[in-house]
Amino acid sequence: MQAALQALVEKARGELTAVSARPEFEAAKARYVGPNGELTAFMKQLGAAPKEQKPILGKLINQTKVELQGLLDAALARIEQSEIAAQLGPAIDPTLPSPDSGPGTTHPLTLVREELCRIFRKAGFAVVEGPEVETEWFCFDALNTPADHPARDLQDTFYLPENALVANVSQRTKERYLLRTHTSSVQIRTMLKQKPPVRIISPGRVFRRDTIDATHSANFHQLEGLYVDRNVTVKDLKAILDYLFQSLLGKDIKTRFRPHYFGYTEPSFEVDLSAKHLGKIGKEWVEIMGCGMVDPTVFESVGYDPKEWTGYAFGMGIERIAMMLYGVDDIRYFYQNDARFLRQFA
Repeated sequence: MQAALQALVEKARGELTAVSARPEFEAAKARYVGPNGELTAFMKQLGAAPKEQKPILGKLINQTKVELQGLLDAALARIEQSEIAAQLGPAIDPTLPSPDSGPGTTHPLTLVREELCRIFRKAGFAVVEGPEVETEWFCFDALNTPADHPARDLQDTFYLPENALVANVSQRTKERYLLRTHTSSVQIRTMLKQKPPVRIISPGRVFRRDTIDATHSANFHQLEGLYVDRNVTVKDLKAILDYLFQSLLGKDIKTRFRPHYFGYTEPSFEVDLSAKHLGKIGKEWVEIMGCGMVDPTVFESVGYDPKEWTGYAFGMGIERIAMMLYGVDDIRYFYQNDARFLRQFA
């Protein structure tokens, strides 16, 4: 049997070396290690072998199986490399001038972000940015997020390894690093550094373990706002959001608040837009963002006296705004770098 097994390996070596396409590979794989393959036939013979020879023959068959699998892996790797090369086409010399001499365009998400920032700057808001790698305290604890809240779970948040060290991101206690799930952490960092009044927006990238589809992405962009002063009310919150959307979409736009729950605001609201006159939406009302009055517990986390100071906070997805503005029905278009899509925003 040893000679027959060695002959089988040599036969497979010669055949698999010449295989160049996936159908040929699959056929060869079936012939050698499939349910009715040649190696399987040897394995079936093992049952009829004398008891004292079974350990020796079993070892020979296992060695042959390992050798065949190595040949199969090498052949498949060669075929996959060939397929990738065919998809990529001929090699490109990056030092040569581009054949496309047309000017570049500003990305639609950048256009929307810049317009939102322009509108808020006119209302006296400062634009503040912060680290994308954050800690649990800034992302959750300081924002009154319970320890058992689902947002803290591994299936929702990207955590860094426990031994990770991030030199430019400060820690309050011994806590884990993570990729921020919102830009509200920038509000906390700002309040720790600045006494009231505070009037800021914080745009930036955020990360969540979302299943990627037409309306969700694991990496997207948010813009969050915070206003803290004496005697701030829901009326002030409603006024700034009406100003925002009327500046962005026209004077006919109306907003409505629906009660909701967020750990860092109380009361909290979901905000709907009257989008009846926006043909791209196709709905009378569309949910657009969340907001609310800053919870006193959050103020206590940063050393503000909640008896003296009040404030509102809000947050919106920049992709959602862009999809509404431009009539885009799939969020993935924003990340594919398809020039045909991007040229529409020149």
